[in-house]
Order: sequence, then C-alpha cells, then structure tokens
Amino acid sequence: MFTIAALYHFTRFADPSALKPPLLALCQAQDVTGSLLLAPEGINGTIAGPRAGINAVLAHIRALPGCANLEWKESHSPSPPFGKMKVRLKREIVTMGQPDVDPAARTGHYVEATDWNDLIRREDVAVIDTRNDYEVAIGTFDSAIDPETASFGEFPAWWEANKHRFHNKKVAMFCTGGIRCEKSTNYLLGQGVEDVYHLKGGILKYLEEVPPEDSSWQGECFVFDGRVSVGHGLEVGPHMLCHACRRPILPADRNRPEYEQGVSCHHCANETSDHDKARFRERQKQVALAKARGTDHLTGKMVPDKG
Repeated sequence: MFTIAALYHFTRFADPSALKPPLLALCQAQDVTGSLLLAPEGINGTIAGPRAGINAVLAHIRALPGCANLEWKESHSPSPPFGKMKVRLKREIVTMGQPDVDPAARTGHYVEATDWNDLIRREDVAVIDTRNDYEVAIGTFDSAIDPETASFGEFPAWWEANKHRFHNKKVAMFCTGGIRCEKSTNYLLGQGVEDVYHLKGGILKYLEEVPPEDSSWQGECFVFDGRVSVGHGLEVGPHMLCHACRRPILPADRNRPEYEQGVSCHHCANETSDHDKARFRERQKQVALAKARGTDHLTGKMVPDKG
C-alpha cells in the first residue's frame, strides 16, 4: 500500500534553487515519487511512497525555513500513483499572476469541513468553485458557481467581470486541497470584499470527514495523480485520464468514436492537428513497446491503467 501526502505551505524562501538538490536526492533515496514545486512563496505538491519514505521527506520539508507548521493530507493507493519524482522551480507554487497577492499576510476565514454545509446553505452566501473547468465537470458542491476558467490565472479577470453579482453577499470558496483558495481569498480581500470564507483542507478534507448521507457534494473530485478521481472516504473513483489532453474520462467514453488511446478523446479530438495526433500515436507505440518489454518509457515508470 502506497501512502500519498498532498501538501502546500506559504513561506518565504530566499533561494529556492538551493533547496532542490537535497530534496530530490532524499525523495529518490526513499523511493518517493510525485511532484513538488518550489518558489519564493513556498512549496506545493503531492508525493507517494512507503510509509517510512514519506515520513522522512515530510520531516525534511518541516525543517525548511518557515515550514515547521506544515500540514498535509494523507490517503492511500494499492498501486503507484506516480511514475517518477520531480522537483521543479517555479515563480509561484500555484499560478495566479497577481504579484500583490500574499496568502502569508492574510486569507479568508477558514471553515472546517464539518461546518461547511451550514455555511453554503445560507441564502446570503455565494459559493464559488475556484478550480479549472475540467475539474468542475466531474463534481462540485450543490449550487456552486462555476467560473468556467481553463486555468487559475483567469480567475482575477472572471471576478472583475462578475463581481457585481455578489453585491451584499458573503463569498465562500473552495478547491481541491485549499491552496488556490489561499490566494483567491487574499485577492478578494484586496478587492474590498469583506466577508470571505474558504473550506479548510479543501474538497479532499470534506470527502474524508463528511459521510455521503450528510454530503452536499455531487460527483467525484479530480486529483492530480494516478487515481484521477476520488469520492467520499477518498475511495478511488471510476475516471481515467486521456493521455493526450490530461482530462478525466469515464470508461464508457472509450467507446466513443473520438477516442483513440493516447491520441484523443471527445474532449480534445478537435483541438489537435493531424501532425499532433501522429506524434501522439508514435509516443503511444513506444509506451506499448516498453510495457511489452517490462521496462520504463522515457516519460517515466508505468502507472497501471484502470480497467
């Protein structure tokens, strides 16, 4: 059984590049895979591996400047959710493109998962899903507003165009694990919105703590690892990934005429050129050959497919 730890922490790193080599070396030595982002504003990512390896990496991260209070969310998977380990340097650990946003300074009011239903069912509260459109498509909260953004960086423009809809409303926001809400609530506070709330621990914490019979959640929650989606109790959902566009699809979607493994699905068939599809077919051919040989493709270790 693989332990999965999803984490983020906003703090100021004077030299993120100096933190990368020892962190990557430790992960590799401990057979930990996944992805971690380092930026001047902090650290973000999801890792998976044996219990001892995850403990070692978390201890290392907690020892980094300003990370003593690091929090993370754990789940488990019987198969490896990642192919390899990546530690990347970024300008932001979650890209919003707003240089004045500083979650370390202030954020909205945190709302515990067990108190979330009471808040979002109030008539004076508007609930906004801050995730990307393909994430919202497979699951969200009852009556939540979908900004229909393709990336988090589009959120400020969406707010500017729609802020009139929220006059005299309290705003409650949520995302997968909480990191996007750290920035979006700080942004709204900077825009003069007085009553801003967000779901502490994100959807993952809600699905972990709130039983299905009491839930306001509909559908599945997209996750950025080999599980693709999870439901209540963080049980692995039915979705799989289109390896061309990285969007979630259902097993039945493989029967649609647009679907070709590793090449296209109904979401992206009309978004890529014939040249793109030819490249994808060659990549898929090499993946299949590597799998037949029992070796790893250059894109990383093979992660078992659902179904």
